[in-house]
Amino acid sequence: MTDKRIDLPQGTLDLLILRTLALAPQHGWAISERIHQISSEVLQVQQGSLYPALHRLERRGWIKSRWGASENNRRAKYYELTSSGRKQLETEKTEWEKLTAAIAQVLEST
Repeated sequence: MTDKRIDLPQGTLDLLILRTLALAPQHGWAISERIHQISSEVLQVQQGSLYPALHRLERRGWIKSRWGASENNRRAKYYELTSSGRKQLETEKTEWEKLTAAIAQVLEST
């Protein structure tokens, strides 16, 4: 069986995290697992990328965090979208759609 995973293009991790947190507050491991699950196991976010991105998004005010208990009763930091984060998600989603449409046009040109 071939490896279905691919590396994330630079700049897309923030968008994926924001989109995942738009559904519900989640702790880091759950964010990574949700992205992996929704992408049909193609995208795998490593902890070395995930946590710096979460801290960056928190510094920008797009997410906030609080401590709580995980499903297995362990202490975990939960992240959730702020109103500023919701606006940023829409901005980034629009930009992503423009970018992918432009790339598709180039790839499909003859």
